[in-house]
Amino acid sequence: MKEIQLKYGCNPNQKPSRIYLEDGSELPLEVLSGRPGYINFLDALNGWQLVRELKEALGIPAAASFKHVSPAGAAIGLKLSEKQKKAFFVDDIEGLDDSPLACAYARARGTDRLSSYGDFIALSDTCDVTTARLIRREVSDGVIAPGYDEEALAILRLKKNGNYNIIKIDPDYNCREIETKQVFGITFEQKHNDFKINEELLKDIVTENKVFTPEAVRDLIVALITLKYTQSNSVVFAYDGQTTGVGAGQQSRIHCTRLAGTKNDTWFMRQHDKVLNLPFRADLSRAERDNVIDGYINQNESDVTAPENWTKYFTERPEPLSVREIREFLDSLDNVSLGSDAFFPFGDNIERAHNSGVRYVAQPGGSIRDDNVIATCDQYGIVMCFTHMRLFHH
Repeated sequence: MKEIQLKYGCNPNQKPSRIYLEDGSELPLEVLSGRPGYINFLDALNGWQLVRELKEALGIPAAASFKHVSPAGAAIGLKLSEKQKKAFFVDDIEGLDDSPLACAYARARGTDRLSSYGDFIALSDTCDVTTARLIRREVSDGVIAPGYDEEALAILRLKKNGNYNIIKIDPDYNCREIETKQVFGITFEQKHNDFKINEELLKDIVTENKVFTPEAVRDLIVALITLKYTQSNSVVFAYDGQTTGVGAGQQSRIHCTRLAGTKNDTWFMRQHDKVLNLPFRADLSRAERDNVIDGYINQNESDVTAPENWTKYFTERPEPLSVREIREFLDSLDNVSLGSDAFFPFGDNIERAHNSGVRYVAQPGGSIRDDNVIATCDQYGIVMCFTHMRLFHH
């Protein structure tokens, strides 16, 4: 197939719309089910590049949960703890420990389940039955992978009455070195960002503490590769082989860090015993539970434990989380990694990161206040390296 006609572009009024290769050759993908749209393909193709690069860099199957042209989460397929399984709503998935790919998607979706609602999924490896079963019960727009086991494909085709978007991509396809795009009728041309992110990027350690653990190296690589496919400005927190908070598309660096840090804190708080044991009503859907958990932890629009509210969600009124309990739990965190797609202009970003358990930082460097940022890291014993590589993505 040399082109695919789309229903419309970014918005319904943007017609006609299609995808194709400029040289007229065959597309490196096949739609096995559904009718993916313009934004679906943007998420699918960016997500595929991310997971392929994670797999190449770390040698473990990877998955990403993409939403609105940025990853809500990304991970490699490490086994989950029992608390993580419960927090991510996958403790009932049979065979999860035997499928690194399913573990990767459980982690990617578990980064920020609220934001992943209606995501597009990217898988680095052939989709197996366990991963398909996990995907089937989550609300998502589609999946892209290099292949599908026969039974896995049959399971996925049951979603959305047979209209679920399933894309198969040629794993050996690589784009041309020079890429173009148009804005307001004007063509932009640049070299494709094929920069390889690996351990060598972390060698220039500029702080007094100069020890990156093997786990920190792994998590920083996860963060940096995720940043490469995240709308700038962006900051990514990572821990245990997965992203734990993605702050994307903010105009201010500190707002990126605050957003990613808040998501990171929520990720950890979901594993607090009070959260794990919330007495949910049986008729609450998974998505509704995610909303309630977010409200319980962050006390957003309304107090879900208030006398006028709790019966909507729970079989009995749970005890609220106190400010002291939240702070004590977060103060127990350590060894979180942080990557940034551009330099930190002030030490306040490090202060905010420290409050969320960050111990390791990778950022390009090059600010006129680098000394202040380094001094703030030294104050907390944080290890920081300069990558000297900016990772903006638009």
